[in-house]
Amino acid sequence: MTGRMLAFVLAAGVLFGAGLAWSTMIRPEVVLAFLHLQDFGLLLVLGGAVMVAMLAYRLAGRLLPRPLAGGQFGAHAATLDRRTIAGAAIFGVGWGLCGVCPGPAVAGLGAGNWPLLWALAGLLAGAWVQGRFAGKG
Repeated sequence: MTGRMLAFVLAAGVLFGAGLAWSTMIRPEVVLAFLHLQDFGLLLVLGGAVMVAMLAYRLAGRLLPRPLAGGQFGAHAATLDRRTIAGAAIFGVGWGLCGVCPGPAVAGLGAGNWPLLWALAGLLAGAWVQGRFAGKG
């Protein structure tokens, strides 16, 4: 990885982590209150993220000749099959049970929320199981 690419990755990670912290998504109790339909503040975060992503996907290729970090813009085919649906369901159940997904868990550790290590251990175990059995089905 080049120094320029590393700088882009670091900047994107810091920006992402700061956004998660500012939106309180690094606090599982806030996420669980949202999932229990008690607090809809994260709906604004979700809506804002969707709008930014939609604009970026629509406009980046038109406004920039190539990505800032190098390479070229491209698309890949996505498939919706039984394994994708099962994986999404398992991910959603885990997210709903602990109130955190991978990005906010790592960002929460950066903010000193050490109990999130349990959630990350579960995420790593799930990734290992998926990798171990990915070719069998």
